[in-house]
Amino acid sequence: MSLYIGLVHYPVYNKNYDTIASAVTTLDVHDISRLARTYEAKAFFIITPLVDQKELVERIKAHWTKGYGASYNPDRKEALQLVAVVESIEEAKERIKQSEGEPPICVATDATGQVGKVIKFDRARDLMNKAEPILLFFGTAWGLHRQVLEDSEYVLEPIHGPGDYNHLSVRAAAAIILDRLVGR
Repeated sequence: MSLYIGLVHYPVYNKNYDTIASAVTTLDVHDISRLARTYEAKAFFIITPLVDQKELVERIKAHWTKGYGASYNPDRKEALQLVAVVESIEEAKERIKQSEGEPPICVATDATGQVGKVIKFDRARDLMNKAEPILLFFGTAWGLHRQVLEDSEYVLEPIHGPGDYNHLSVRAAAAIILDRLVGR
């Protein structure tokens, strides 16, 4: 399995469906890096063009991988070492291509399931077991921009609870999705 995770901060939507670059949430960096390590992803890309947000992530990463945090919590160090900050989705894809020798298959997530080539969890799980690299995108704010969904090879079916409410945090959605795709 060659799984890579991308947390997209641009391009995403705000609640008015304007295209924005969202702020990095430090809890997302900590928690999703731990998910990435638990589910054996090769890297966790934080995707943002915002300089101040890139610097924030690099400070967090340095604290837990080189600073006091590295000796205080070696488990967190191991997880945060997977974090890579990139300017764009294209840069993440290029880094994977350089590492793997081929471009990744891009699988986006979307709470609506109304855009792109929707794929069921069982079919996506089969993809994870093949040799090709997979880049699994999670959106921030109010979700991935339509162009990201359309440009991805697949869009994963949404997570549904028993009712109509569907607004999980990205950390919760990532945990559920990763467990469904690569958990034992």
